[in-house]
Amino acid sequence: MKKLLACLLAGALVLGAMPAPASADNAVARIKDIAKVQGVRSNQLMGYGLVVGLNGTGDSNKSVETVQSIVNMLKAYGVAVNQSSLKSDNVAAVMVTATLPPFVREGDTIDITVSSIGDADSIQGGTLLQTPLKAGNGEVYAVAQGPVSTGGFAAGRGGGNSTATKNFPTVGMTPNGAIVERTVEDDLGRNGRLSLSLSNPDFTTATRMAEAINSQYGGVAQAVNPGRIDINIPAYYKGNVVGFVASIEELPIMPDKVAKIVVNERTGTIVMGGDVTVDEIAITQGGLSIRVQKNEEANQPEPFSYGTTIVTKKSDVEVTEDKASTVVLPATANINDIVGALNAVGATPRDTISILQAMKAAGAIHAELQLI
Repeated sequence: MKKLLACLLAGALVLGAMPAPASADNAVARIKDIAKVQGVRSNQLMGYGLVVGLNGTGDSNKSVETVQSIVNMLKAYGVAVNQSSLKSDNVAAVMVTATLPPFVREGDTIDITVSSIGDADSIQGGTLLQTPLKAGNGEVYAVAQGPVSTGGFAAGRGGGNSTATKNFPTVGMTPNGAIVERTVEDDLGRNGRLSLSLSNPDFTTATRMAEAINSQYGGVAQAVNPGRIDINIPAYYKGNVVGFVASIEELPIMPDKVAKIVVNERTGTIVMGGDVTVDEIAITQGGLSIRVQKNEEANQPEPFSYGTTIVTKKSDVEVTEDKASTVVLPATANINDIVGALNAVGATPRDTISILQAMKAAGAIHAELQLI
């Protein structure tokens, strides 16, 4: 069993020859690129509100939630209205969503996305009224308000038979449209510890990461599982946790690679990861080509038969079986051997997918075969 390096087989079998096995120099990555500090994450916010000031493109009276929301809003301002006589085509009920980044403080602003939930044709040019944004725990963390920009339009509403639409006029954004009212308290290093989470959990990578940290700062790190490394903050970094994290993120390690082949049967794309190995194997690929041609012929009647000329269709079927090609891949195969062998047998991307599946079934290829 020898090494079979990664190869790319995509589209019309465009196979770019990949470089030779990655050396330690070009396979090294920073911890920052393959892991993140636990607790440093964003939070999703959501709220229900009204967009007003629309030019007749808002919700119809059939949107009960919109009419009821308008009545409730006006009642809060001491205005009593008859719900049955209320017209809502200048107002649209919307859901407002936003992402609360880590470490933002009260008074900071964040972007919001405004999406219609009724039958409005467009919310272009509207203004979002003050809308509290809540997190999953039900607490309000931001308040949104401001003009909505959709970047699209809907034209032809009202007596026309057709409507011209560009982009999605029922979804808009308001840059810096929400003010943060409450922050998510972080306890980064508060108890003298912090943890790193691997983007792709792996036993070997986690072990190497802990060893790299320990070689720099002593025995402060421990890989507790394939996806997490717990770190005790050194005493001389107690007052500078940010600097400690920054220094850890710059440490180089060599992440381990999993032997994997990813196949997209819809597009005929195949991506082979590194460290794929194969045994000696023979591949036979033969093609059967069937072509059907339809020709039109004119049939003339016999002389003086008072008949008419008719056109008939004649089908010719031609079957061609290509000569099967057999290629033996030795156990010493490298990327050039594999590319040359598959090209030699005239394999298309879909042929190659079938060949790989057969090789996997035969136990000749040692890698995980994943279909997407």
